[in-house]
Amino acid sequence: MSEQFARLFPPALIDLFVSSFWETLLMVGVSGLVAAIIGIPLGVMLRLTDRGGVLENLAFNRIVGLLVNAVRSTPFIILLVAIIPFTRMIAGSSIGTAAAVVPLTIAAAPFIARLVETSLREVDAGLIEAAQALGATTPQIVFKVLLPEAVPGIVAGLTITLVSLTGYSAMAGAVGGGGLGDLGIRYGYQRFLPEVMAAVVLVLIVFVQAVQSLGDRLVRRLSHR
Repeated sequence: MSEQFARLFPPALIDLFVSSFWETLLMVGVSGLVAAIIGIPLGVMLRLTDRGGVLENLAFNRIVGLLVNAVRSTPFIILLVAIIPFTRMIAGSSIGTAAAVVPLTIAAAPFIARLVETSLREVDAGLIEAAQALGATTPQIVFKVLLPEAVPGIVAGLTITLVSLTGYSAMAGAVGGGGLGDLGIRYGYQRFLPEVMAAVVLVLIVFVQAVQSLGDRLVRRLSHR
């Protein structure tokens, strides 16, 4: 059994699996972090400027909402190709792990923004009204009422985003982004090694399950604070 495994997965291929997994982890982690830094404030602004919001501004809300929806409705593979000039300007190249982070971030940020907006909508309006009656400023309402109350929903949304980014990263790998997607295409498909493709799929499934389980556990803990 060990000899058969060594024949199917020689040490060089195992090393390639490890490096490819690290590239996928890097793509998902960095793009998820940057997208959260962009998307969470954007989601807060969408909620604050919506009808009945603390900073109601329907014109701003509709313009930003239109941009967010435009990016969200664009298939990732099309977005990946459409922003190649921008990717080159930011990362210096359109291929590689660093370059893949750019479209992954752009795809994830609007997604996070909408999830955050949805979580903030679920906060009891009475809490906001009470804070306003006590003379709370807008930053105080955001950081002491809205965000603390919406934390479980936001964490659940970020978990969903990381899972989606894992699939997107595999897609990016198919067009030169590196990671497990690139490994599966180059070895599993182009070199007719189905065992490599099966191993890539298995690793991705385990990784997604780990991310989802960790996110679910964190949400449960935050919900019972």
